[in-house]
Amino acid sequence: MAAFATKQSMLLLSLSLLLLIGVSTGSFYDNFDITWGNGRANIFESGQLLTCTLDKISGSGFQSKKEDLFGKIDMKMKLVAGNSAGTVTAYYTTYVKINIYLLFTFKFCGIGCMILNLTLRMFSQLSSKGETWDEIDFEFLGNVTGQPYVLHTNVFTGGKGNREMQFYLWFDPTADFHTYTVLWDPLNIIFLVDGIPIRVFKNNEAHDVAYPKSQPMKIYSSLWEADDWATQGGRVKTDWTNAPFSASYRSFNDVDCCSRTSVWNWVTCNANSNSWMWTTLNSNQLGQMKWVQDDYMIYNYCNDLKRFPQGLPTECNLG
Repeated sequence: MAAFATKQSMLLLSLSLLLLIGVSTGSFYDNFDITWGNGRANIFESGQLLTCTLDKISGSGFQSKKEDLFGKIDMKMKLVAGNSAGTVTAYYTTYVKINIYLLFTFKFCGIGCMILNLTLRMFSQLSSKGETWDEIDFEFLGNVTGQPYVLHTNVFTGGKGNREMQFYLWFDPTADFHTYTVLWDPLNIIFLVDGIPIRVFKNNEAHDVAYPKSQPMKIYSSLWEADDWATQGGRVKTDWTNAPFSASYRSFNDVDCCSRTSVWNWVTCNANSNSWMWTTLNSNQLGQMKWVQDDYMIYNYCNDLKRFPQGLPTECNLG
């Protein structure tokens, strides 16, 4: 009986470990499509590791198969090492607008004969050019060897951005993998690094501040060159003798999300895993965020009076 109990316990432990692995290390094959780079982005280790590379010809990138409307999204990343000046590693969510229209065409098929063709066409467009643009950004701005990366964050709602906050990190993001999280729910958007909150964008619709709550967004990431602005305002250019540059990704997790796999489907949530849906920061987390913002934040749009001479954005005065 004791032997049976021991075997049963070991079986339950093994199943628990398998479930844990399944939740915490989503396969990149299952969750993402490599969308550009002509072979510069690749998936390894049976779907557990993805790398993006950048050379003088091109960068590379990928996007999620699913769209999320609210969720807790984790990604472990290891950034470009060494002299990464001029490079940007982006990790963000954005809404993709789908336009659907009917195309009527007529084909002449002889005297008194016309054939009517009715075609349903669909095309996708990043809504960055319209008032429907929603986006949540992590961008990592490279630097010369020995100088820190800049973590650039932004939130676009209803076509409006200009909500940048920038940080140094309290560790070397090139030495090992670290977890970058977006927790997006109806109450707020929380940016976290290794579980520590660094920024919150609250739902202030009651004060006429737009908030992304109705448009599902895909997850995107890319490694690209932006030496006209990325490092020290564009003063430091990319040193291509260090190419190819490489960033790595592991342990993607979006189990706690409301998702859909097609624009034709309704968004569905995991009914057994929705504690994140109404999450706000507790007193301990508020203390952690204050530590980060006091010691590591280097730019806050809410403090930039020169940029907003007519008055700071509404949300800056709401606490």
